[in-house]
Amino acid sequence: MKVCVIDDDDIYQFLLKKELKHTNLVDRINVFTDGQKAIDYFLENRHSESHLPDVIFLDINMPIMNGWQFLDEFKMLKQRLNKKITIYLVSSSFDDRDISRSKEYAEVTDYIIKPVKRSNLISVLEEITE
Repeated sequence: MKVCVIDDDDIYQFLLKKELKHTNLVDRINVFTDGQKAIDYFLENRHSESHLPDVIFLDINMPIMNGWQFLDEFKMLKQRLNKKITIYLVSSSFDDRDISRSKEYAEVTDYIIKPVKRSNLISVLEEITE
């Protein structure tokens, strides 16, 4: 499985990558510090299914392009991708407005509160592979 982490927090990136590797379900992890870098990568690789992720773990609050802006761009881009990509919003926000807003996007599978535990990652990744 190929995973994409879009989050500007270096410590969180490190910890999530470590947890993902320990699941033994992930072949490759791409990390982007903002949504624009991820969109650019997807555009460059839209014809290469092997370079596109199976799942995205997306933070909300980031510089340049935040999670909401990413989702708006991804909504338009997804029709040009040759692969179904599952998106999970991962945030430290407990704000009901953020959780409700995430449900407005058909592209978002679920909203996960940080920190993400290995058992949660395993459940999410196994659900995607089924």
